[in-house]
Amino acid sequence: MKIGKPTDVTNRTDWTVQAEDLLSRPLIISLLLAVATLMVYWPARKFDFLGYDDPLYFTQNVHVLSGLTWSNVGWAFTTGDAANWHPLTWLSLMLDAELFGNQPAGPHLVNLLFHAANTILVFVLFRRLTAAHWRSALVAALFAWHPLHVESVAWVAERKDLLCAFFMLLTLLAYAKSVTRDERVTQERPAASLVPLPSSRYYFLALFFFALALMSKPMAVTLPFVLLLLDWWPLQRFNTSTRQRLALEKIPFLALSVAAALITFIVQKKGDTVASLATFSLSARIENAFVSYARYLGKTIWPVTLANPYPHPGHWPAATVSLTFLLFVVLCAAAFLLARKFPFVFTGWFWFFGMLVPVIGLVQVGTQAMADRYMYLPALGLFLLFIWGAAQLAACLKIVKPILTALALVVLAGCALKTRAQLAFWQNDGTLFRHALAVTQNNCTASVNFGTWLSKNGHDQAALAYLDAALKMSPSNPLVLYDVGNALAGLGKFDEAIGDYRRALQFAPGRPNILNNLGCALMAENQLPGAITNFEAALKARPDFAYAHNSLGTALFKQGKFEAAAQHFDAAVKLAPRNAQFIANLGDTLVRVGKTQAAAACYRRALELDPGNSEFLDKLNSLRTNAVN
Repeated sequence: MKIGKPTDVTNRTDWTVQAEDLLSRPLIISLLLAVATLMVYWPARKFDFLGYDDPLYFTQNVHVLSGLTWSNVGWAFTTGDAANWHPLTWLSLMLDAELFGNQPAGPHLVNLLFHAANTILVFVLFRRLTAAHWRSALVAALFAWHPLHVESVAWVAERKDLLCAFFMLLTLLAYAKSVTRDERVTQERPAASLVPLPSSRYYFLALFFFALALMSKPMAVTLPFVLLLLDWWPLQRFNTSTRQRLALEKIPFLALSVAAALITFIVQKKGDTVASLATFSLSARIENAFVSYARYLGKTIWPVTLANPYPHPGHWPAATVSLTFLLFVVLCAAAFLLARKFPFVFTGWFWFFGMLVPVIGLVQVGTQAMADRYMYLPALGLFLLFIWGAAQLAACLKIVKPILTALALVVLAGCALKTRAQLAFWQNDGTLFRHALAVTQNNCTASVNFGTWLSKNGHDQAALAYLDAALKMSPSNPLVLYDVGNALAGLGKFDEAIGDYRRALQFAPGRPNILNNLGCALMAENQLPGAITNFEAALKARPDFAYAHNSLGTALFKQGKFEAAAQHFDAAVKLAPRNAQFIANLGDTLVRVGKTQAAAACYRRALELDPGNSEFLDKLNSLRTNAVN
């Protein structure tokens, strides 16, 4: 009888062990997560800018488009544009403009890279906190490929989400490092436990990263609460002797949070984005908060009918509110009851609950009921709960490792496929808002934006139908009236646009962008005195409004007031030094006042910024011909 060579089995076993050992190395896992994430989101690099918020953050923001200059850096730290104070977000987008110009591919690629980096940080963070290698990898994979995160990654205007998460994760890593070092010192020198604050440089590094997170997006204000949750589990720092110390060491973080919250509220109030109780009553806000918690939980477990935006219904049915309130109470009670036996349940659930508090709608900003982007970091709490809960359940049921691996791969593959499908809706305004209208009801914002997209693509009649529908849904919303006016102006229906702009100003008097666009519509109808009045009012409200300076310069040029026009074109160019049209307009005016050499310099600069513009080239050649003659 022949016996097979034992070396075959041994070699096969050694190969399997070596492969498993290789795959379990943190660097390999990090690289695999990053590469897979980039592959899932890779189509986004070819997507367009959206007409929804992207003009405000990038395509029509003269400060962003003119790149990183000292004056723009100062503006980033002092402006309340976009009804937020997030200077690092502005600086990040300025760097994009510096590197890639006014093209969408670069900013989209940067978003993808930030999301991949955040995925690695999630893995490293939870591995450090829990020493659970594969469970941490699964949490990171869910974070990377969950469809709820498409909005934050595929939308250039949501760079603030990605930046804020990046610095918050670095904050948590530095905090975990400071706790590890501090506990080691305490064990070596028991007297150190009397020190109220950690002396580790990592603690101060955590404070620094937290400040950067707040300067990226103020939603980071909940971080002190998250630190306390991590102290409970997995750091397990809570006991009778340490409670006071744990509270004291959070005070600097809390002070930063309070400062950021006050700045944000003031800026949003000044920007008229905080809805009054007349718009959404306190009862309506509380109702929507409970319903939104349930909807966020549901969309995390079963991510279907995802949309941007989700319209606020005003009031939810009483039965819906009652059921969601009951669900909320039961889940919170369960988290408390299981806190000692299964501490990850407490940390995971209240991570999700606590991080959503600033955006759950009690302070209503905008008109949306909820938003997928708000779940970018709060979802980590649920992922943590799901993965550790599944591991506990598998241990109780004695499910073998191959079955667990297969189930995990199925779930992750399903998430990746759904994410890729959801990503396709973000190609442009048409695909995004057509989908939103298909999966939501009474979506005024989607109707306006889809109608605007239709009008830009030559479908005038269809566009008017969607714009009319939006006005019927929200006849007194100044943002809707403004957007409809813009769309009508784009269709050449200036009389109707003027009416909508004037109605918008009744509800939002003094808004510079509405005043400027009303002036442009009046100028298109040759009503120059009225146009100039509106341009001047826009500049009085916002002196650094480059587009209003250009508009007023154009109106004065039409009146033959070339010296005054040149002053406003010059102001526009100083505010937006990379806007080729503003520079060419200044050149046109300099020609009229006889400064042909300065005009030629303007046309040359405009051509440098827009080399394919035949109009600028013709004007420059005309000056050269006249100079020769």
